[in-house]
Amino acid sequence: MATGIRDKVAIIGMGCSRFGERWDMSAEGLMVEAFEECLQDAGLGRDDIQAAWLGTCMDEVNVGKSALPLSRALRLPFIPVTRVENYCASGTEAFRGAVYAVASGAYDICLAQGVEKLKDTGYGGLPNPGSGAGALNWLWFPNMSAPGAFAQLASAYGAKYNIPDETLKRAMAHVSSKSHANGLLNPKAHLKKAITVEQVMAAPIIAHPLGLFDCCGVSDGSACAIVTTVEKAQELGKQGLISVKALQLALSSGEEMGFDDWDGDHFATTDHCSLRAYEEAGIKNPREEISMMELHDCFSITELVTYEDLHISKRGEAVKDVLNGFYDRDGGVPAQIDGGLKCFGHPIGASGLRMLYEMYLQLQGRAGERQLDNPKYGLTHNLGGFPFMNVCSIAIIGKYEN
Repeated sequence: MATGIRDKVAIIGMGCSRFGERWDMSAEGLMVEAFEECLQDAGLGRDDIQAAWLGTCMDEVNVGKSALPLSRALRLPFIPVTRVENYCASGTEAFRGAVYAVASGAYDICLAQGVEKLKDTGYGGLPNPGSGAGALNWLWFPNMSAPGAFAQLASAYGAKYNIPDETLKRAMAHVSSKSHANGLLNPKAHLKKAITVEQVMAAPIIAHPLGLFDCCGVSDGSACAIVTTVEKAQELGKQGLISVKALQLALSSGEEMGFDDWDGDHFATTDHCSLRAYEEAGIKNPREEISMMELHDCFSITELVTYEDLHISKRGEAVKDVLNGFYDRDGGVPAQIDGGLKCFGHPIGASGLRMLYEMYLQLQGRAGERQLDNPKYGLTHNLGGFPFMNVCSIAIIGKYEN
């Protein structure tokens, strides 16, 4: 009988590059930057790693289709390395592969790494039918943009709950302003500048009601994790273990576009994925038990709606919770403690592991100025695709208790 992943696997090392316009670095250089920190944190040598997973999305403008860039750049000792891609969940997908590998007993120690190098490749997030991505790029992407699709989500959400446009825009502005305040404290963030709610609301409109500061940017970055079983971590003398409580993945089934039950105001995948994650982690009341979150804030409305899809805010009440400061750094469930995609940008393959890196530091009490008071559970959430067709991954990690 399936028992899930709870407390079977421990994270014993993590590393994260500085995110930004890294003209000075190749994708391989970014991987090395994150890996060196990770290896030192774990107190291991590269020869201790028995298998690895590489998460990266935009292969044609990045590292290519194979896993060779990882094994060559890190000089891994002729071990199996697997490249995975699942849109914006690619980094978490690499983590899932490494976690399941050690949990299965196939390996003792595995590496998960995510990377994306976008800034000097000409990639700006616009449709590119010639990239070789098949039917999605040829048939869907030329007819839409990400800001346009998520602006429709905002309009649908506001209409569903009868929220005045000005109120919704102010709540979204608070989401962005809060993240910038957090990112200001993070030396590895791309954008380190505070912005006010008024500045967000006065910014140029990109796709109504989303303005410039409601949108995350494009950047370069890498992050990685070394995992092992709890038993092996204890054999290595590791103290204060951080263990994986849940790992869940949900993909659109076609129901959003094929039936009229979905009215465009939320993410059906996150709704299902979060409930399975809470069950796996043994969490009964996420609003009370989740200590902190890193969410996929590609747009401010995405973060706001996700509060409800994660069953932390009640349906239609996320705006009220946001404006009351519930998700601020000193609120009930702080979100985007490191600044989120809003301040790190979104090097696609790296984002999921970058989120886990912040949760890991917080749980170990090593987050410096950003440190929260004694967190227990940290949740990360990735969303790849569009509101009507997407991939959702959720990870929950926390302090290991015997």
